[in-house]
Amino acid sequence: MMKYNNKILIVLLFCFSYGFAQEKLTKEEAVNLALEHNYGILLAKNSVEVSKNNASIYNSGYLPRATASSGVNYSNNDSEFIVQDGSKSEVNGAESKSYNASIGLNYTLFDGMGRSYNYEKLKESYNLSKLEAQTVIENSLLQVFTIYYEVARLTEDNANINESLIISKQRLKRAQYRFEYGQNTKLQVLNAEVDVNNDSIRFINSKRLLANSKRDLNLLLGRNVTTDFLIDTDVTFDLSFDFDTTLNKAKTYNVEIQKANKNLELSKLDIKINQASLFPKLTLNSSYGFNKSDNDNTFNYAEQLSKGINAGVSLSWNIFDGGSTKTRVQNAKIFADNVSIQNEQVLNELERNVANSLETYNNSLFVLNSEEKNVETNQRNFERTEEQFKLGQITTIEFRQAQINLLNAKSNLNNAKYDAKNAELKLLQLTGELINTKF
Repeated sequence: MMKYNNKILIVLLFCFSYGFAQEKLTKEEAVNLALEHNYGILLAKNSVEVSKNNASIYNSGYLPRATASSGVNYSNNDSEFIVQDGSKSEVNGAESKSYNASIGLNYTLFDGMGRSYNYEKLKESYNLSKLEAQTVIENSLLQVFTIYYEVARLTEDNANINESLIISKQRLKRAQYRFEYGQNTKLQVLNAEVDVNNDSIRFINSKRLLANSKRDLNLLLGRNVTTDFLIDTDVTFDLSFDFDTTLNKAKTYNVEIQKANKNLELSKLDIKINQASLFPKLTLNSSYGFNKSDNDNTFNYAEQLSKGINAGVSLSWNIFDGGSTKTRVQNAKIFADNVSIQNEQVLNELERNVANSLETYNNSLFVLNSEEKNVETNQRNFERTEEQFKLGQITTIEFRQAQINLLNAKSNLNNAKYDAKNAELKLLQLTGELINTKF
């Protein structure tokens, strides 16, 4: 049994000394790593870049189109001519070469403002993509914080279980000494051994869960999943949440509300874009051309040359297209009405979510306060029980129960603390303050 205890002690000392070589990952560093390396955030940023390119002036239709063309042709023909009186003449090997080049410029002068509405839609789509990226960033950061605090919770649980294991081993040692001196029975030694084994198993399982959570966090931070680190277990709370203030912030800054408003703007632009097809289209066309031919002596002219500018304006008007434009306009209006309804739904759901989250947060703080008092009570109870146990005034079962009660109270306190923090994070996300919050 002494060898078994020594092995456990060596393992604990190794873990303790190894902790000094580990980096301490703060919440601020975790946020910075996620913003730079999180896979989902990187993909979202690339999507924003694509939308930015699409919203460029080069994709707007406002710039003219210039085209250029050139060519060289060669011909060598044999020709036979028969006149009405039956006489015949022939020309063999008539050789000619021709060269041509031209440059053209086309520009739409007016298209019923469709080009303008399309360009505005591209820019609003770019703004929507930034909001979509913000959603990804907020969700990713919320996930990072949730797992970060899970690592913190498991770290504290691990320390509490380790402390309980040390107490159990001390009790085992005391039971062995007392058995050797005939002050208790072998049964008390066996009970102490069982409790040490149970606490050891619980400690090992806690370490496994902690290691798994660290790997989960490393994955979210986009770094090697085997990187080990220490965690900051300090937690502070913002107690200044008020329903009306929180709701007003959410209506203004919540990303889902902003996305709903942006979709409503886009749906209105779709109506205007489709209505633009009802107007005529005025286009400017211009070109400069150069043509030259070199002929042999079988032709009347040895050389032919032409060059010049052509310019014109064309007007087209789709007076009636079978009603397809009218149908598109009507459908666009219906879609805009649907988006408006969805906007109201999102706003109503937001108010419900704020109310629910605020109540959850306040309840979590009440539970946290109660669990803190519970730990204090169980700590005093354990200390008195320990004194009585050393004096032989209570049984090992009573001492073990006090030990378990204290461990469970500390575990409940950890759960309450991080439940309250996660509830606060949810409120910050609803009000659009998660990204800019100082932790």
